[in-house]
Amino acid sequence: MSHERIETRVGILIGLTLFAVSIGGMIEIFPLVFERGAQPVEDLKPYSPLALEGRDIYIREGCVGCHTQMVRTLHFETARYGHYSVAGEDVYERPFLWGSKRTGPDLARISNRYSDAWHAAHLMDPRSVVPESNMPAYPWLFENTLDGSETAAKLAALKLLGVPYTDLDIEGARAAVQNRTEAEALIAYLQTLGADMVNYTGGSQ
Repeated sequence: MSHERIETRVGILIGLTLFAVSIGGMIEIFPLVFERGAQPVEDLKPYSPLALEGRDIYIREGCVGCHTQMVRTLHFETARYGHYSVAGEDVYERPFLWGSKRTGPDLARISNRYSDAWHAAHLMDPRSVVPESNMPAYPWLFENTLDGSETAAKLAALKLLGVPYTDLDIEGARAAVQNRTEAEALIAYLQTLGADMVNYTGGSQ
């Protein structure tokens, strides 16, 4: 069949195009259907109820707009932030908070780099601990308290998506967060970021 015949007959051209796209699509899609997907890193744990509420506050306040949570494999990034990000540490994330812009530093490995008191001071008045910071203050987080009315439902929904929460976790979720401040919840969340990667040895930096 000559090129001229293919190119001048629309039906043949469409048919061959669909055939080529179908073959390419099968090559791309079939392996994904049968692969197991990312497996959790060895020490990965789901968020505590308080940290989960803190994560929602992190999202609500737009923190992801200025902070990434994804360390790239570049040497200057791993030297500053720690081990590069791997898929296995994010398997319980709904939604992912990798981010795309760093007005502030990456937070993927922030766990235990600073004390709770430092984080509290930073949220109340960022320039009191980082004079050059352009981060806004969040004083209302110290005034607002959690009632936990939706926390158990959040854990139950995540359990349906494969996060290994137990019935006991769900039953105690409301009591775990009730009357805690939003600042406490956000700090609890920040102190989990990278904690499960401390002993990770799945690759070299």
